[in-house]
Amino acid sequence: MKPAFLIFLVVITGSALFAQYKPVDQGSTVQFTIANFGFDVGGSFKGLQGTIDFDPQKLENAHVDVSIDAASINTDNSLRDDHLRSENYFDVKNHPRIRMESIKVEGGSKPGVYTMLARLTIKRTTQNVLIPFTATTVAEGYQFTGIFPLKRRDFDVGGFSAISNELHVSLNIIAKK
Repeated sequence: MKPAFLIFLVVITGSALFAQYKPVDQGSTVQFTIANFGFDVGGSFKGLQGTIDFDPQKLENAHVDVSIDAASINTDNSLRDDHLRSENYFDVKNHPRIRMESIKVEGGSKPGVYTMLARLTIKRTTQNVLIPFTATTVAEGYQFTGIFPLKRRDFDVGGFSAISNELHVSLNIIAKK
């Protein structure tokens, strides 16, 4: 056999052995809760894209690279949503996607429980975030769920407005082959 063909076989076989999934927008949720004048306000995003390489037996090879459509923000108030799309908040015209890429995935104290250290990019700022999550098998893939805190000012979102600096992000991501 020719060396190029052998390399091709190794690449094809190696990629077939690793489980790669795509996040599915339908059935998945990316939500947040933040205090505004003392009241909790919630919202969500859609437009999931990316890849998730995940095998609980080979966490050293796990890799997540997903993004959401920043313009899809929905708080059930169209005036507020338009305001959040503006330059002072998510600046969706210049930064249409919010991206998260894993640095490392580790197992937790119980089966199915994990922690991911990831780079989160909102607008032009990238910060490391720690996300505890669970992974449950579903038809043709996994359901990943987790909640983590975030400080909006770390990402230059909203400046010094009346809303709280800290919010909580809740992920419920369905990923399939």
